[in-house]
Order: sequence, then C-alpha cells, then structure tokens
Amino acid sequence: MITEIKVPSVGESITEGVLSRWFKKNGELVKVNEPLFEVETEKATTEVVAPQTGVLSTLVKEGDKVNIGAVVGSVDGLKVPAESVSAEKVATVANEKKEEKTQSSAVPSNPSARHLAETKGVDLALIKGSGKGGRILNEDVVAHVQNQVSTSVGSSVVTKEIRKDIARETRQRMTPIRQRIAERLLQAQQNAAILTTFNEADMTAVMDLRAKYKDSFTKRHGVGLGFMSFFVKAVIEALKAFPAVNARIDGNEIVFQHFYDIGVAVSTEKGLMVPVLRDADSMTFAEIEKRIVELATKARDNKIAVTDLQGGTFTITNGGIFGSMLSTPILNPPQSGILGMHSIQKRAVVVNDQIVIRPMMYLALSYDHRIIDGREAVSFLVRVKECLENPERIFLAI
Repeated sequence: MITEIKVPSVGESITEGVLSRWFKKNGELVKVNEPLFEVETEKATTEVVAPQTGVLSTLVKEGDKVNIGAVVGSVDGLKVPAESVSAEKVATVANEKKEEKTQSSAVPSNPSARHLAETKGVDLALIKGSGKGGRILNEDVVAHVQNQVSTSVGSSVVTKEIRKDIARETRQRMTPIRQRIAERLLQAQQNAAILTTFNEADMTAVMDLRAKYKDSFTKRHGVGLGFMSFFVKAVIEALKAFPAVNARIDGNEIVFQHFYDIGVAVSTEKGLMVPVLRDADSMTFAEIEKRIVELATKARDNKIAVTDLQGGTFTITNGGIFGSMLSTPILNPPQSGILGMHSIQKRAVVVNDQIVIRPMMYLALSYDHRIIDGREAVSFLVRVKECLENPERIFLAI
C-alpha cells in the first residue's frame, strides 16, 4: 500500500514553510514513526514521521518551499521484503540507529558543517566546536582544514590553494523563522514608540535564598531553583500593580489583559524563540522552573509547537547568560513591555552609609510609550526591584 506524505498543519495562520532537511534518502527503507523530514515555518520547526514501514519516494528537494497539505513524497509498503521485518533485521536497525544517535550526540554539529566535513573528508570528532554547547559550526571545519594543511605541509602555497577551494564568503537563504524574526523586529520599531528605562537590583537576598534551599528544592521537585522563577513572580506582582504594562493596543482601543501569560526568550540555533508560560500567576516556583526547562528543551530540539509560542502578555529576556552587562530589549508585538535581565556583577555600593560589595544586576524595561507613561514604566521597574531585593514581598503580595 502506498501512503502519501503531506506537510502537516502547524497553526491556523501558517500556510507555507520550507522543507529544510530529509532524514532519509529517496529509495531507502523507513520504519513506521521514524523521522522523515523537517519543515520550517515562520513560527517553529516540525519533524514529520513515516506513516508506515516501506520504501521512501521523495518529490521535493531540501530547501524547497512547500504549502501546508502539499504532498512531498510517499512510502510504499508493498516493496518491503519479508525478511526486512524479521526480528534480526529490526534489532540491527535499532542498533544502527542507537549508534548513530550516540555519535551525533557526541559530536553536535550544524548540517552545513557536516556537509563541508564530508566534502573535505574531515572527521568531526577531531574538531572543537565554537558554537553553543560545543556545537561544530561551518567556520570550525574551515579553520580545521586550513590548520591541518598548514601544519602537515608547512607550505603557504598549499594553504593558499586550500583557501581558494573554500569560498571566502558564502550565501545562505534565511530560514522562515529568521525571516519572521526580522519582520517582527522591524514591525516593532516602526509601529511602536519604544523607550527604555533602567534600574539595578541587589541580588543578595535571592542568591542567599537559592543557596539555602537549592539542594532541598532539587531533591523535592526534581528541578533546579533558577533566577527566572523569581523574575517571573516579581514581574507578575509588578504587572498587577501597573496593568497598562500588561495591556496591548488594538486599533484605537487599549485592551487590558487580566491574565498573565509570560514569554521567556530562549536562544536557539535558528534564532530567538519566546515560549509562553500560560497563567504563570497560578504556578508555583517549581512549576515555573519545570515548564521553562521543558519549553527550552523543545525549542532547542526543534520540537516546539506553534501553540507554545503564541500569545503572551509580557516577555522576559536574559542577555546576562551571554555576558551582557546592559542592553535595550526590543518589544515582542503586540506586547507593550519587555524586561531585560543582565549579568550579575559584584560592585561597590552604599548601604546604610557604608560602602559594601554586593552582587548587582542592571534591569532594563523597554515599553510602548503610546500606552505606558514614563511614571508607570519607572514605577513598574521599581516594583520588580523591590520584589527581588526583598523576596518575601512576592509571597506576601506587599
């Protein structure tokens, strides 16, 4: 029986995407529920699995645009030889897949880097990646090839020949997600009156609280106690005090949102994604931490669903994990506010007329001045600062 493979619907507003990668080649045997291809849309990346066991026929090339519902290939179950489904064959395929998974996890790399390494006959295991988590990037392979030739031959002539073989620049089509990010950032700057106000918070109390309870928290809840749960709770307290920051503009009306769906920006290889914590005001610290880990993992593994990214009334972004000391975050339309966290650095500050060393963090609130006045923005940020410097305020709602 021949079964068509179609591009699945990933959201009401999504009509097309790009078939970014085939996991199996044309004519290869595939097993039911085995990943076949990856499709990228402006919202997320989705894996599509085989509908049945059989021989794959592909109709679309990698990088081609595809419409939602379009047929991109088929699986012919009639072509499967009887012996291919024997216990021995199944075990062999499982072992091969396990070995491939182990190798790929041991040497994380971008598709373009793997292709270049294969072209140059380079073993990825010999390359140290410069990407996040040690991931091997295209430039890492280029540098390895150049260094290998220069070291083994010691000839500038040969090195120049290799450099000629490797283009001085390459062009890569923007992914749908990156295109959408670019469009939304431009839209935010053109359609909103964005201002940013700054403050700083003494993180001593939060850090002491985490140090005191982190072991028992992890033991009881199975997840670490991070900074983000404190920030989510502090932001919610501030949003309750200043509702305009949680509102949005729709035409000539201000829509006040009486719920708190907090977006938490996550950096992935394909760009910045903002999964949303639904009704975060009703979540415990442990529930917030667990959900953040779950969503961040899904985003980085390309398993994130469009519904995980939709909506959101306010966003928190943490540039501090990359070493940022101060920045001006840009709005995530149609939201009216976004809070930027930054690196925690020990600085000399005055406390009770004494100069002391404290772990300080700069905070930045970017807001839409069309709906939020400067007084509200500054007061909102002060409220966040108060909740971080005195975490008991969060629990007592004072």
